[in-house]
Amino acid sequence: MTTTHSAIITHPDVDHIWPWAADRFHEIWRRQGGVDFIRVSTNENKPVHALLKNPSSISRLVSWYPFLTEESLSAMPNLRELVWWHPASDFPVIEKAVSEKIKQAGINVIHHKSMGYWGQAVSEFALALTLCGLRRIPQTHHQVISSLEDWNYCQPDGVGKPSRRGQQFGDDPLFTNGTLEGKRVRIAGAGNIGSRYASFCHFFGADVSMWDPFAPEPCFHRAGARREHFLERLVEDAEIFAPMLPETPNTERLIKKEYIQALPKGCLVVMVTRAIICDYEAIYERVLRDELSLAADVFEPEPLEIGHPLLGRHNVVHTPHNAGRTKEANWSYAEMLADQFLP
Repeated sequence: MTTTHSAIITHPDVDHIWPWAADRFHEIWRRQGGVDFIRVSTNENKPVHALLKNPSSISRLVSWYPFLTEESLSAMPNLRELVWWHPASDFPVIEKAVSEKIKQAGINVIHHKSMGYWGQAVSEFALALTLCGLRRIPQTHHQVISSLEDWNYCQPDGVGKPSRRGQQFGDDPLFTNGTLEGKRVRIAGAGNIGSRYASFCHFFGADVSMWDPFAPEPCFHRAGARREHFLERLVEDAEIFAPMLPETPNTERLIKKEYIQALPKGCLVVMVTRAIICDYEAIYERVLRDELSLAADVFEPEPLEIGHPLLGRHNVVHTPHNAGRTKEANWSYAEMLADQFLP
């Protein structure tokens, strides 16, 4: 009788997107028993069964990129659980004949059911951007490399003035600045990212409100945030505004120009999910007029071209859309997928 076991086949295109995921998945399955771990080359075009030494023994298969055929399924009579993923889509379409054969064989095809694997990474990054925006950390870091000017705390005429630069005070009083404690933080979206970010801000002592018409009440309680039922109220007193909705056809430009225009002068806008959920032109316009400050990891379009007016501004903190893909997010991606397999 053939002993059944597991197989993982992965491609460099997967490592390009999730560089730690395949190894983490291998580590998880290796603790559970026998597992074949196969890394194919970039130009590999063999079907799954041709890559396995003993395909008839496989009961669980993760194939990241290499394709399945009817012949592959015939060669794997013991296959019971399957992941097939292609970099072009989280839910790739399997050929009809292959799909029918999968159904006939009673094979459970597993898909990722959540985007929660990078919620912690993005929300922590949003907190870091918020603190950097409040205290101008990137700007002063850059300035002290080439100039001693920031070590001079005096006004140009040497006379101290109220609410201006002074001894060890380097924040910009024209915009929301100083400690996160006590700030009015207003968040659109109470999902994986928004609710975590809210809880971080609440822990720091901020006054937090969230708007999300689809989130259940416990999301707000757990995050230490008040529920706001109307977007127009959410924005009207914001010192820090964080639009944290996912990108869907229903959320595109949901944060309309009228809401951006209603933000108080000096408000810090924090963007880490997708810029397209906002009327981003309205945000850029107010930032360039020195009416808002911006701390953003996402832009529209991307990348920002060299010479874009937002780059290097005194009231902008910018990073190149890298908030989510931490090593830990990669691990979580693999762990959440592995959890869906039978014990």
